[in-house]
Amino acid sequence: MIKPRDVQVYPIAPDTTVLRSRTWDRLKFEIEYGLQKGTTANSYLIRGDQIALIDPPGESFRDIFLKSLIERIDPQTIDYVILGHVNPNRCVTLSALLEIAPQITFVCSNPGVISLCKILDRQNLNTKIVKGDDTLDLGKGHNLEFILTPNPRFPDQLCTYDPKTEILYTDKLFVAHTCSDQVFDEGWKVYAEDRRYYFDCVIAPYAKQVANAIEKLKDKPAKIYGVGHGPLVKYGLSELTTSYQEWLNAQQSQSLNVALIYASAYGNTGILAQAIARGITKAGVAVESINAEFADPEEIKTAINKCSGFIFGSPTLGGHAPTPIQTALGITLANADKTKLAGVFGSYGWSGEAIDLLESKFRDAGYRLGFDPIRVKFKPTDAILKTCEEAGTDFAQAVKKVQKSRKPKSSSVSESQTARTEQALGRIIGSLCVVTTQKGDVRGGMLASWVSQATFNPPGLTIAVAKERAIESLLYTGNSFVLNILQEGKHLGLMKHFLKPFEPGEERFQGIDIEQAENGSPILKDALAYVECQVSDRMECGDHWVIYALAKRGKVLQEGVTAVHHRKTGSYY
Repeated sequence: MIKPRDVQVYPIAPDTTVLRSRTWDRLKFEIEYGLQKGTTANSYLIRGDQIALIDPPGESFRDIFLKSLIERIDPQTIDYVILGHVNPNRCVTLSALLEIAPQITFVCSNPGVISLCKILDRQNLNTKIVKGDDTLDLGKGHNLEFILTPNPRFPDQLCTYDPKTEILYTDKLFVAHTCSDQVFDEGWKVYAEDRRYYFDCVIAPYAKQVANAIEKLKDKPAKIYGVGHGPLVKYGLSELTTSYQEWLNAQQSQSLNVALIYASAYGNTGILAQAIARGITKAGVAVESINAEFADPEEIKTAINKCSGFIFGSPTLGGHAPTPIQTALGITLANADKTKLAGVFGSYGWSGEAIDLLESKFRDAGYRLGFDPIRVKFKPTDAILKTCEEAGTDFAQAVKKVQKSRKPKSSSVSESQTARTEQALGRIIGSLCVVTTQKGDVRGGMLASWVSQATFNPPGLTIAVAKERAIESLLYTGNSFVLNILQEGKHLGLMKHFLKPFEPGEERFQGIDIEQAENGSPILKDALAYVECQVSDRMECGDHWVIYALAKRGKVLQEGVTAVHHRKTGSYY
């Protein structure tokens, strides 16, 4: 049974309290919440001679948060509300707060103030616009410093530093969507996968801007990161900071990149963009995400000229694409090389003319599309997000294929030794298996031969999964799957079926005789045997993830021997 939502209140430093609005269930159907471990919306109360409230939560927590706040402080004594970013969801809570505390002054970046006044539809708000190196003295030594850290997804993002407590309030940086009773990250390694997942989903497409933001934060000696979601970062602070720098460097050092240009009227097209970006980065290609509503023409032109391919996402407003997308389209058609791959996607309410316009413009101009246009009516589901992720991966692989075809072949004296090594490595044989899994409405299947028993007690096994595989994002710690072991002499049909390339979102089990395992994943009834497994750990190994799973139950279905895969080289499957 899922626990009810609540607000966890805890003092974290002198005059400083965190209010963690918690949900143990998935909060939103966005890819960044895909691990389904719940989340927290962290708000902070600093009581100097003046009082500041940092980052009140969104609409989902409005009532329980305000109730908890009122129990601890008279809202009419709050002088400032500092906002790391502004969005319509958070403004629902802010509007309710203004009803009981109209004296509040909102502290935001300039884009944040513009958004705040527009969303609340009030022009007489008390606001303080923060510029670079501005401070706010609350008294009792809490002289807050502000750092502007914008990126295309959060163009108004603002970090706040309190030199007295050495707490850096990081908003969307260094966070993880996970819920627990722990306020801080004791045993911080248990959060490593959650933080990396959040980085890959949210931060990676804005690597350039986030790298600039991290550079700005270097001169703020922090003991605690007061993050927007998940456990506060204290015990693993230096390790997480180092990891961010490594991940950002890896993104920026990719030789290929895709320009992902979009606008989003109600947030749905932005959610699709995030899922597509996740699929691209999985395949080892960098993404430069550009929100056309906040980008200047020169930024778009530069991105289009240096990218290896480009993808446009647009909502439909009044039967048309919004003006920023039309402007970006014109820049692209005038500057993009015709050999570059293109892509189109968007969410719409009724007819989706903007998606048709983009598709026809690119096709008429001679561009080849890297995936079929993605058209989503209203809000996307998990199945649609998985389709978007797979489309992004296919697009990235197509970009790499084009690049490889243009690369001149070269020879070196070490080629013969490399070939001998690859031939020797290829003599390692593996059992032919099919990994199958189901999570909600999303199912996946993959032919695998890099499989090995790893432990006797508890019984466990390892599987190597290429990073760009569609099924990879369904095999996180705690997830279940079935390992279907194929039978020699009866394996060719299943092997050929799961070897074929699937279109994004295509049903993997069409025409296959299956039944459901106790863990919910498909069992292939023509397999020799099957083992129901649960992912216990993951290790990143070059271009693969090595999955360690516990064998929970299994059964031999046929009499026979296991099909094995003999290779001639270790350079491919």
